[in-house]
Amino acid sequence: KNGACNVAHKNIREQGRFLQDVFTTLVDLKWPHTLLIFTMSFLCSWLLFGMVWWLIAFAHGDLDHSTRLQRDPAEGAAGSAAAFVPCVTSIHSFTSAFLFSIEVQVTIGFGGRMVTEECPAAILVLIVQNIVGLVINAIMLGCIFMKTSQAHRRAETLIFSKHAVIALREGRLCFMLRVGDLRKSMIISATIRMQVVKKTASLEGEVVPLNQIDIQMENPVGGNSIFLVSPLIIYHVIDKNSPLYDISPMNLHHHEDLEIIVILEGVVETTGITTQARTSYLADEILWGQRFVPIVAEEDGRYSVDYSKFGNTVKVPTPSCTARQLEEDKSIM
Repeated sequence: KNGACNVAHKNIREQGRFLQDVFTTLVDLKWPHTLLIFTMSFLCSWLLFGMVWWLIAFAHGDLDHSTRLQRDPAEGAAGSAAAFVPCVTSIHSFTSAFLFSIEVQVTIGFGGRMVTEECPAAILVLIVQNIVGLVINAIMLGCIFMKTSQAHRRAETLIFSKHAVIALREGRLCFMLRVGDLRKSMIISATIRMQVVKKTASLEGEVVPLNQIDIQMENPVGGNSIFLVSPLIIYHVIDKNSPLYDISPMNLHHHEDLEIIVILEGVVETTGITTQARTSYLADEILWGQRFVPIVAEEDGRYSVDYSKFGNTVKVPTPSCTARQLEEDKSIM
């Protein structure tokens, strides 16, 4: 009912295709996984460059002079160690190198550690780490922004009736459902379409487990466009081209593999992002011989919508036969 696809993908051999589009893969991940990758990308880069800074200090002998000055402060005062210029000041262990890596990448700059002109390699690493940090920031912050601005949250305020109904409208059997928008901001260029998904078999014996058949809908303005300013009843005339043509109330619940999928698409007015809301109706969620009650009334010169009656239906006289039998009876008369 919430529009989630009940299809599991297994035995995908070409897993590398997901890595070719890393950004989309990160956006599609669940929030816990995204936050874990977000944290680990920064932490791993800090550790990696912390190790590089520690190796530069070790190769240049900065750690030996720092240890010597800590053991004998008078030596530095005497001037023998004062002439030594380290690559990075105040690095005497891996912990201080790791802290310096964080300061460089997030531009904190506490002032206790800094790069000197002594080592060109240290200057090169400083440039590389800044570039890498900017790339990580751009990718991860862009990923977080895309996940927080995804339009599927807007789709949660697009609601469908819990049940669909089949009843007479203009003398013809029609499949009907109700759709509404809870927000005042509208969905621009909204379109709606329906499909019947069921198991079918061809004349050659080929079984198609999920055969998709489009359902044509009646729309006074033409096409599938709708103006969702208030809840609408969307209906499909069950004629000879309809996959529901031979369904009657007696055999409706025997079609266990029958599912009618409804897809509503449009552009969010406030953000300009395309959104999609989906739902489906199984055979036991289709009520025969019922009609939706009116929920729009005029009050004080304005139209008022009572959403407490959004899914309410009422029984109406409806033939207990298929649409085919109904047309045949009309042709005889």
